[in-house]
Amino acid sequence: MVKIKIDDIEYDTEEFTDNGKAQLASLQFIEAHMKKINAEIAVYKTAKASYGKALKAELEKT
Repeated sequence: MVKIKIDDIEYDTEEFTDNGKAQLASLQFIEAHMKKINAEIAVYKTAKASYGKALKAELEKT
């Protein structure tokens, strides 16, 4: 028995209809991808800051 909480209400996923299970699977898929994208954004922000520092250092040489 797997339970999930949506809007502070707990549901037993075994009682979901086939469509409800499909919607839950889609929601879990999207949440996983959003987590991955947010991790990628963190990497891009770190790279952007590093490139900005390197450019600033280069410009200060001249």
